[in-house]
Formats: sequence, C-alpha cells, structure tokens
Amino acid sequence: MTPKKLSRRTLLRGLGTAIALPALDAMRPALVAASRQGEVSPCRMVFCYVPNGIIMEDWKPAVTGAGYEFLPIMKPLEPHRRKMLVLSGLTHNTGRALGDGPGDHARAAATFLTGVHPRKTAGADISLDISVDQVAARAIGSKTRFASMELGLEGGRQAGNCDSGYSCAYSNNISWRSPNTPNPPEINPRLVFERMFGNADPNETPEARARRRRYEKSVLDFVQEDTARLQGTLGATDRRKMDEYLTAVRDMETRLESAEKAAADVDLSKLAPGLEKPMGIPADYAEHARLMFDLMTIALRTDMSRVVSFMMAREGSNRAYREIGVTDGHHGLTHHRDNQEWIDKIKLINRYHTEQFAYFLAKLDSISDGDGTLLDNSMIIYGSGIADGNRHTHHDLPVLLCGGAKGKLRTGRHVLYARETPLTNLYLTMLEHMGVNTSQLGDSTGRLNHVSGI
Repeated sequence: MTPKKLSRRTLLRGLGTAIALPALDAMRPALVAASRQGEVSPCRMVFCYVPNGIIMEDWKPAVTGAGYEFLPIMKPLEPHRRKMLVLSGLTHNTGRALGDGPGDHARAAATFLTGVHPRKTAGADISLDISVDQVAARAIGSKTRFASMELGLEGGRQAGNCDSGYSCAYSNNISWRSPNTPNPPEINPRLVFERMFGNADPNETPEARARRRRYEKSVLDFVQEDTARLQGTLGATDRRKMDEYLTAVRDMETRLESAEKAAADVDLSKLAPGLEKPMGIPADYAEHARLMFDLMTIALRTDMSRVVSFMMAREGSNRAYREIGVTDGHHGLTHHRDNQEWIDKIKLINRYHTEQFAYFLAKLDSISDGDGTLLDNSMIIYGSGIADGNRHTHHDLPVLLCGGAKGKLRTGRHVLYARETPLTNLYLTMLEHMGVNTSQLGDSTGRLNHVSGI
C-alpha cells in the first residue's frame, strides 16, 4: 500500500480543538517541496531571561576554547557541552544610567532584547523599541500559527513605578512589538495549553473554567475519530511517532490538572495575604518551569511557532525559593555587600535556574527533527541583563547560546570578546541564521564573530 501523503500543516480536528502534528515520514513529499524553499526542519529561536544577575565567580570559565571547566552554577549544563557556546565579554551599554540615575533592574530587562535605553518614566509615555524576537516574528511569523510566543513564570504590573522612576512595563517585559507596546508574558500554563489546542476563552473566570473542565474530556478525546482515521493510513514508524507525541500531549494535560489541584490546596492567606493565584499555576517553581518548557517544546516541534521569549522571573524579582531552602527574597539577597552567607544563597538560586534550563535542553535534544534534533535546529539564548547584581554591572554579561542553528554554529567552546562588544551584535548574527537580514538592532555595530561555522 502506498502510505498517505500529508501536508505539513495537517491538523487533528474536533469540537473546538485543533492539534498540530509533529514531522512525519508521510509528510516527506511536502517536506521535500518545502526544502526547496529552505523550510524543512526550520531554524527556531528562544530567549530565556533570568533576573538580578549571576554570581560570576561560579559562572564564568577560567579558560577559553573547548577545554573549559564547568563551574558550579553552570554544572547542570555540562551534558550539553558539545551543543552550547559560553559567550563572555558582551555588554549592554544601554542598560547603564547614561545620566538617568538609579533603575538598573528596569533597564536590564528593557534593553535585553532591544539594545535601546528606555525613556525614564513611570507614566504612560514609555518608549523603547522593537525587540529582536519581534523583528524575527515580523519576518517569518506568517509561516506559523503563532508569530511568536511570550511566556514567563512570574506576573507583574504593566503600569506604575517599579524601579526608581521607571515604569513596571520595563521590568516585567523583554519582548516589545513597538517602542510603546510590550508583549506581556503569559504565566499560566493552562491558558497556554488552551491557546495551543483550543477551548480558550480569555474572559472566562477561573471558577467558570474549573466548572467547565469538570464536564470536559481530554482534548485528545475530541479528535479521537480524526486520530483513528489518520493512524489507519500511516506506516509503522509514523504511528509510533504519533503515539509518542499524543502521549506527550496527554501527559501535559495530566500534569496541568495535578498542578491545578495542588495550587488550589495552597493556603495563600498565610503565604501572601490578599494574593489570588490564577488557576493552572503550580505552587512549585520547578514544576511550573518544566510545564512551560514542555509547552514550548511542543510548539517548536509542531511548528506552531519558531520564536519564543521566556522570563524565568521578572527583573528585580524578590521571590523566595523555599523548594531549595532559600526563604529570603532573591533581589534582596543580591545586595549582599560581600556577605558570604547571602552570596551562597544566590548561588543556590542561580544553579536552580540552570537546572530547569538544562531540562529544556535535554528535552529538545531528545526529539528527532530532520537530520538532527530539535536542539540541533534551534538557537537558544540563556542570560541576564545584569552581571553582578550587587554592583548592577551591565558589562561581561552571563550569556549562553545553545543549539546548532542547523549546523551554522561552532559550538562546544567558551568565547571571550573584547570589553564593550554589544550583545546586540549576537542578535544580528542570530537573525541572519533565521533568514532575516537586518543591518541594525539597538546599539549594534555589526555581526558577532567566532560563533558561526560558515
């Protein structure tokens, strides 16, 4: 029998639900045709932001090249040595005061993907510029269901004064679609899931959503007939891929349901009086992070989106990490004034963040994509707009570039750049690898050398 030939955009459809498919062998004719246009196994880009800087003595390798040692904060990432670049010396000059006085945290987040100094205001007259993710989204977003996705793990206000006269919009967003329009990150994994697979109503109250779900089935139940019809036409390899993918979707649903139940059982009146936690947000930070990373993986795998930004906490975040024994607020600890006990606690937080990121890299690297893996065909940034959180420095920023960009990156090395090399130069290079050619982004001075293998 001749296997069924599928379009790359085939969806499993049901009542209020549409589920995108992973790349299957049955799509080969479509993928071959797409390859003539450079679309098979497309390149993806993800930007992961961590706040408040990093203890650089436990981050920055002592030597350059391939033989560097992984220091404690970066140690969880060692299994991915061959597929990552440690980039030192990069700077965001626009994150500095430049005559505007205090407000380094707001400037750190605002400049991270834009390279533009924000207007100092706590009013509605915010002004920045378009961020690198949105430059890519404008150019290639029409090829996917979502031009870009903006996600996070901690909510925050979009107005008012959050840092020394700077609007909260600067501290709480890294993605900007215009000089005065940020893209606030979605922090509720349930809403992300429903946006991806249907049944989402942005105006629905948490109570109504809970009542509705008591009578709902899995999204897979809604597409059961379509799934059975399709699987009957697929070869053995594609049926296995479909089973693995649909199992991952159902596992995501189960974990969301479990997380919602756990969140509902948390007595917020004791932890944070007056705070209402939206349904779907796990109480445990690691579970929250991994749910979001898994949703991002599904989105990239099914080509729902090729551009994602992710804030692992808002800039200036003072959340505590009780899961790892740190009951003090993160931001407060970073003003340690060389208090070793405080420094050690920050190191624990920094490593906890990299552990979650390592989970994401492992997930991407476990999924076949074209001639490699999802990680091989992606570019994943991990970094902060501040280096030393105690002194609020914006030079020699902690930056990782992971993945292979479809074979275009020479990974497995630590590269040290001359001081004051703009971080935005890296973004110009990344945009080029996405097929987006632009000559300027923020304070860029040209493309970054020594990262590409072509």
